[in-house]
Amino acid sequence: MHDLRAIRENRDGFIRELSRRGVDAAAIADDVLARDKALRDVLVRLQNAQARRNDASKLIGQAKQKKDEAQANELMAEVAGLKEAIQQDEARQRDLEKDLRDALAVIPNLPAADVPDGADESGNVPITTRAFGKPPGINAPKQHFELGEALGQMDFERAAKVSGARFVYLKGDLAKLERAIAAFMLDTHTEKFGYTEVAPPVLVKSNAMFGTGQLPKFQDDLFRIATGEGDPFWLVPTAEVPLTNYVNDEILSEGELPLRFTAYTPCFRAEAGAAGRDTRGMIRMHQFSKVELVSITTPEQSAAEHERMTDAAQEILKKLDLAHRVVTLCTGDMGFGAQKTYDIEVWLPGQNAYREISSCSNCGPFQARRMNTRYRGPDGKVKGPVHTLNGSGLAVGRTLVAILENYQQPDGSIAIPAALQSYMNGKAKIG
Repeated sequence: MHDLRAIRENRDGFIRELSRRGVDAAAIADDVLARDKALRDVLVRLQNAQARRNDASKLIGQAKQKKDEAQANELMAEVAGLKEAIQQDEARQRDLEKDLRDALAVIPNLPAADVPDGADESGNVPITTRAFGKPPGINAPKQHFELGEALGQMDFERAAKVSGARFVYLKGDLAKLERAIAAFMLDTHTEKFGYTEVAPPVLVKSNAMFGTGQLPKFQDDLFRIATGEGDPFWLVPTAEVPLTNYVNDEILSEGELPLRFTAYTPCFRAEAGAAGRDTRGMIRMHQFSKVELVSITTPEQSAAEHERMTDAAQEILKKLDLAHRVVTLCTGDMGFGAQKTYDIEVWLPGQNAYREISSCSNCGPFQARRMNTRYRGPDGKVKGPVHTLNGSGLAVGRTLVAILENYQQPDGSIAIPAALQSYMNGKAKIG
């Protein structure tokens, strides 16, 4: 959510920054400011009417004391009219406040100054100093679903009978490997990087989805759980939602920041805009598992925390010896709530391409304003909204995919990375 006062006081600066997103920023700003002016006009009218009502009510008493019934009746008629006008304006105020909030709620975050401009993923900029490893030389590499199905431990057909497309059964060692990957990630993030492990709910209310920016703009990408009348539940698309909303509507102490959370959860996405993309395999699923990283910081801490979070996500791939690269997303490819995003892309031999396995985003105060989460300094005074960050640390299913494709052997077996063998009871190969 944007700071309305900042838009009001620096319209041109807001338009300049928002236009980098490729939207009609002038039209958006003028619409918001027109709604804001209409609301402020109603508030002034209300204030004046309430003041006049109070004054007139006092004058009624004085007129009655003077036995001036004509003036008293005239004043009472005026008060009755004011009461009706006030009720109408109060209803108008509520409507205008909702309209203004709804208009602000769908405006994307402003990009940071150092985010590259670009219309789509072709404008993303690789960070050469963060690249790791070289793609392995594999003769005629197979894709992960070919390997998993040949092992008899990855079944899309039966999953389709039960749940439809974009679901999978993992069995035997592959099911165990997925669990091992998640445990390895959690142990690394908690023991090396100081994240607090959390087991959060995966059903959340609408206000939580609003807080992190999934609602109202991305409703079609979510799974809604109908519970009759009242507020529905939503299946989380990522643990970012419950972890970030852990501090929803709170005032935190500056001394306790940064807060760092990690969680392993199932995630659910409708993939409404993904028709025809990655229709085979585990790259784009309706249900998948992920280890999430979330940080809550002061404004001064967030830029350094963003680098730290990206390092933590990369560390998983380094320990698994998986070649990968990091790119800075351009303004046209960045997510709705992000101020700046690094994507980590792992090499997949079967696709002969780098594919995203993590996005680490600094959202600045954008989500905090939506959640009404602030912090106070040592003097007890509230300073303003916190900054929030989130990233995949990593997507477990895609990490499984990367291991299958990078560690495939000529006989169809899969070597298990050394870092995971202790989690697999010492097993070194799946065959």
